[in-house]
Amino acid sequence: MAIFVTMDKRYNIRVMGIVNLTDDSYFSESRCLGASSASTVDNAFRRVDQMIGQGASIIDIGACSTRPGAELVSEDVEWERLSPILSAFRRSYPDIEVSIDTFRSGIVKKAYDQLGSFIVNDITAGEGDEDMLPVVGSLGLGYVAMHSRGIPKTMQSMCGYSDVVSEVSAYFDSFAIRASECGVKDWILDPGFGFAKTIDQNYELLKNLKQFVMKGRDVLVGVSRKSMIYKYLGLTQDDVLSATQVLHLKALQEGASILRVHDVKEAVQTVNLYTKLL
Repeated sequence: MAIFVTMDKRYNIRVMGIVNLTDDSYFSESRCLGASSASTVDNAFRRVDQMIGQGASIIDIGACSTRPGAELVSEDVEWERLSPILSAFRRSYPDIEVSIDTFRSGIVKKAYDQLGSFIVNDITAGEGDEDMLPVVGSLGLGYVAMHSRGIPKTMQSMCGYSDVVSEVSAYFDSFAIRASECGVKDWILDPGFGFAKTIDQNYELLKNLKQFVMKGRDVLVGVSRKSMIYKYLGLTQDDVLSATQVLHLKALQEGASILRVHDVKEAVQTVNLYTKLL
């Protein structure tokens, strides 16, 4: 039975629940890809129902795994996975905000035809497809710009920074100019935890998250069950639910306004306890 939870709306903190239409995303419980389109839809909607019941404000749907080391599927495969879900999503969940985790402008245009307005969640901040920002700007869509380097297969060899906080901060200063030039107005900042960063660099970013909050954008934090937690603790993805909530609390204390998570119920509980203490 779903557990319905209401968060204190005064603080505008949102929990984004992850739905992966993949067979290789790093946390197996988030994978909804079935043997057929019908089974994929069933799996995904069961997960969506559960997350909405637990208090998710945004549902983030991705059909191309971008974890470090992943092989990217083609745009055709990505759309083949997404299309059956999107065609039914608005009918089933007319009032739920959805984001689509993609770096391809072609996917954005097709998704817009089915969904109307949604948030584009782009791990490349427009660098993976030169048409992405112009398309987002022309359609007036919300946008998550994440800092990364390279592609999933190579990114973990690209962690050389003299000062990770100042360099990632400067990256977003440059991105703000690019976004403005392309008409992208409603964008969210994601420092890119786990993408082209070492474990220590991830924690430096988290400890200094206020520097990004001060830029005046909503800041999204995606640390759920990531290797910065389980490798540091010598555990696995399956063993770090409680440790993830420790980092969620730290992110909220530093000013994060969106948590991208696998475990909605626990993240909402963390948000509720945090706001109770304010």
